[in-house]
Amino acid sequence: MTMSAETRMAEPLVGPTERQTAARRQIAIWLFAVAALIFAMVIVGGLTRLTESGLSITEWKPVMGALPPLSDAAWADAFARYRQIPQYELVNKGMTLGDFKSIFWWEWSHRFLGRFIGFAFLVPFLWFLGTRRIERALAPQLAIMFVLGGLQGVLGWWMVKSGLSDRIDVSQYRLTAHLGLATLIYAYMVWVALGLWRGRAAIAASEGLRRAALVLAGLVFFQMLLGGFVAGLKAGYIYNTWPSINGAFIPSDLFFVTPWWRNFFESQLTAQFDHRMVAYLVAIATAWHWLAARRFAEASRSATWLALAVAAQICLGIWALLWAVPVPLGAAHQAGALVVFTLAIVHAQRLAARPD
Repeated sequence: MTMSAETRMAEPLVGPTERQTAARRQIAIWLFAVAALIFAMVIVGGLTRLTESGLSITEWKPVMGALPPLSDAAWADAFARYRQIPQYELVNKGMTLGDFKSIFWWEWSHRFLGRFIGFAFLVPFLWFLGTRRIERALAPQLAIMFVLGGLQGVLGWWMVKSGLSDRIDVSQYRLTAHLGLATLIYAYMVWVALGLWRGRAAIAASEGLRRAALVLAGLVFFQMLLGGFVAGLKAGYIYNTWPSINGAFIPSDLFFVTPWWRNFFESQLTAQFDHRMVAYLVAIATAWHWLAARRFAEASRSATWLALAVAAQICLGIWALLWAVPVPLGAAHQAGALVVFTLAIVHAQRLAARPD
């Protein structure tokens, strides 16, 4: 006798097994570890940009490219390829092989770390999957992470390719897309890992505060994208005064490029102005959110850490600007942005769980 559709629909869905429930924290630790590697890769990527090393490897070999040049002939060939692109001719003409090696290692390290992250994700994922430790609802989320990681590699090469023929650096649009996807993968991984680690534990908060926490995390992410355009346009090396910019708090020539919308993405002045203004907005929103969270003890703790991180990040950004973004300060500012975003994600995820 066959079971009717109504009977099948009335049956409860099969929940996670005891093994899968016990493995949640193991999977969370693995995801936290991979997220830490992504954090490191974003910083190495920033250093690669700050040292202008990103175009030193002019080929994309996902497998064979894992090995650096191992002979004098291989180094000479890599250097010869670099000497064929505009960056060498217009910026680094006359550099020695030793100088080339110094920028090559930054880009190679960035790519190698990307390959290592793929390995560090895929092997444990297959093991958890093969031993049936991944519950049904979690498997698609982990698969999406892996697909996005592969897409990030393709996007990275697409970014590099933009600087190999008609430019002396990569496109700011592609650079920001590359940074944005890396940040989203990182946030997604941290969010899922936190859910596995904490389970359904909920803290007291109003619905408005819960929504505001998500909006604040989105605002921090938007600010990071604006920072990508500042980096891509090298806008931090000019207008090195604060709080004025080009002699005024609001410069009169923000929209000198036509059509007007291109100023947001192609004008150094407008890109830096936008980044400054949104930084002020983040500061105000974070301060307001911290005040609103003080009514709820547990929410207040993570809101306080976020507010302190935002204040430190703004101070670090001003310092880097006034000193015309030396490499250590530029890297510290990018790391600080990711710390702020991490705390915003942690805070939003804590508030996302609602009491039953």
